[in-house]
Amino acid sequence: MSPPVRKRGWLLLAGALWLGGVTVGSLALARYALTPGESLAPPSRWPTGTEVPRVEGRPTLVMLAHPLCPCTRASIGELAVVMAKARGRLDAFVLFLKPEGTGQAWEQGELWRSAGAIPGVTVLRDAGGVQAERFGAVTSGHVLFYDADGALRFQGGITSARGHAGDNAGRAAVEALLAEEAPVAERTTHAVFGCELTNPRGSAP
Repeated sequence: MSPPVRKRGWLLLAGALWLGGVTVGSLALARYALTPGESLAPPSRWPTGTEVPRVEGRPTLVMLAHPLCPCTRASIGELAVVMAKARGRLDAFVLFLKPEGTGQAWEQGELWRSAGAIPGVTVLRDAGGVQAERFGAVTSGHVLFYDADGALRFQGGITSARGHAGDNAGRAAVEALLAEEAPVAERTTHAVFGCELTNPRGSAP
């Protein structure tokens, strides 16, 4: 075999190996993006002892989030869409985890500022994850919607995949509740796509 032919053979082999690696990596990323986080059973009624204020007679939405979770950027973007359509009919809170031993403003980064810029949203610190535990949330981006009587009507995520913005069943369920299109006795759920609250992917306290 002549050197040019041998060289072309090695180039073809290297190209095939590279393409195979890219394909495997892309499939792994897609699988990760579509793998939901863990979800526990939240309280069916507004929990007592929570630091989140609730106005009797108004629906309340709570999102639990980790300030360093890249997936949560999309969740906050979807929350902005919900609040724009709510037109003042919904009280919303985003609770950012602040682990013990972190600095005074550790949690007040880009995601905190983005959430705080949404009209109608109040941003709060969740020191030590106490509030996340009270609401039964273990994945960043977990949303709970309690109706005007304090009954849980929706729990889960409001994105279709990790870090993916756009129309999805979770956000649609919340919007239907606001529009009073969902049956009164129905409680809806949707998978939560986000990082673990205690250990976000790719970040560290």
